[in-house]
Amino acid sequence: MFDVIIRGGSIVDGSGAPSFIGDVAIKDGRIAEVGKVDGAAAREINAAGRVVAPGFIDPHTHFDAQLLWDGAAKPALEHGITTIVPGNCSLSLAPLKVEHREALTGMFRQIEELPPEVFDGSAFDWTWESFDDYLKAIREGLSVNVAPLVGHSVIRLWVMGDAAQQRAANPQEIQGMCELLRECLQAGAVGLSTSYVDVDQNLYPVPSRWAHFEELDALAAVLGEYGRVLQVVPEFYATDITLARVDQLAELSLKHDIPTTFSPLFDNAATPDNVPRVMARVHEQMARGARVWPQVQTRPIDISFSFELPSLFFAANPTWYTVMRLPYAERTTAFTDPDQRAKLVAAAGPDGGASWLGSLILRHVPDAASKLVGQSVAQIASERGVSPVEALIDVSLEHDFKAHFLAESVGHDVNSRVGPLLADDNVHIGASDGGAHIASFSTYGDTGYLFSEFVRATGELSLEHAVRKITSDTARIWGIPERGELAPGFAADVVIFDADTIARGPERMAHDLPGVAEGGLRYVRDSVGVETVLVNGAVAFESGAYTDAHSGQVAVA
Repeated sequence: MFDVIIRGGSIVDGSGAPSFIGDVAIKDGRIAEVGKVDGAAAREINAAGRVVAPGFIDPHTHFDAQLLWDGAAKPALEHGITTIVPGNCSLSLAPLKVEHREALTGMFRQIEELPPEVFDGSAFDWTWESFDDYLKAIREGLSVNVAPLVGHSVIRLWVMGDAAQQRAANPQEIQGMCELLRECLQAGAVGLSTSYVDVDQNLYPVPSRWAHFEELDALAAVLGEYGRVLQVVPEFYATDITLARVDQLAELSLKHDIPTTFSPLFDNAATPDNVPRVMARVHEQMARGARVWPQVQTRPIDISFSFELPSLFFAANPTWYTVMRLPYAERTTAFTDPDQRAKLVAAAGPDGGASWLGSLILRHVPDAASKLVGQSVAQIASERGVSPVEALIDVSLEHDFKAHFLAESVGHDVNSRVGPLLADDNVHIGASDGGAHIASFSTYGDTGYLFSEFVRATGELSLEHAVRKITSDTARIWGIPERGELAPGFAADVVIFDADTIARGPERMAHDLPGVAEGGLRYVRDSVGVETVLVNGAVAFESGAYTDAHSGQVAVA
């Protein structure tokens, strides 16, 4: 007697092999049989006309905090994601001493744009210091599998204290970091994440950026003892430096026999030679036997922002970025005080901000009847006879900073170039950033967009190839055992979807953050075409609703 039999679906097993019509039997949370299954089950699911595939794996998320109150990592499950990797960009919530909580949460608020209420005790209780105890804190309520990274910045902070953001480590401190990393890997960390670009709430380099190569080399040696992965955020804005990071990762990979991955890699028309040059170097290093995987998002990034909250949209403009990081009251003064406002207007550029602000779309204001919604900042400016930057400020002030603007396709902006990149066997599909930037842009829809745009619309990937990319390929790169394929003995992580309709769903504003006034605000995307999701054999999502199953596991033990 099986627990579940999924009958008559088009099985795309994750290996890349051609699909076939068949059944999938599940027993005790594992795949028992695939093919023509005889016998009965406690539950049968009719999958005729639907695809049955392994659950998708998302290798770049920031659900570290959300998992403490939402073990489903919403909206991950409804997009077919059954395994997530949090702890990216050098940041994890453990190991963390009590005296370092404020410093770390400041980094999370700055880098991942999370509201302070998420960390002030309203949303969850801090009950841990060690990595093992953090995993215990999230295990009980998990509905999704978690393959967590440990952050380089928190390891430095634990060992060095304030000096972690002041200097290089000495040999004794490096040894202490290596011992701590071993403890985290033994507890269940899938690897180590580091960053060369991020800053804290004071715009000061995060601890990982102070590490010399000797430190990273020693930590990579520990990863080699366990065969675990190194994740890096390189200086993606500078192609030459990114190329140097690819070479560095290749040397670490070859020396210590570890997989390495870096993110993000964007194909943007403004820097047309970036991807060809980086990928040429990746191919060269892969040919040497190194494992250096660039992570590429499937979707363009659409950034929403209001003056009510800080936003990374302004990161390339120092004057504006500094103001947007100020406390709310000071930020308000900066836009209302005539002298400070004049400096912001001047900093927008000689064209009045037309080149980078004019194309913004006003997407939301509290006044539902406003005729401005849907217009560009350039249109509003023209109608008012002012510059785009002045229109942006004025509209924001008129709506008490609750006007939301949209910048479309900030990352990928030419799909005809992205498809071939995603199809490259040396490209790793990832970097969703799920759980981060929640009030700036919806960080889900990658899987649906992969199928709707690059399988159905362009045919640059076959259905089987696309599924393999986000299942068995990811499991192999990250060393996540017995996941990513529909094969006997593997964990029964399964997604059933409609290949003709699966897509990146509509974006909506949600107010569901615990402890945040009026539920806070975050942008989410509902799923389209994903019908049923099983995690370790239990149905976790079906017919548009989450179940009360808590069958998720820490996927690397």
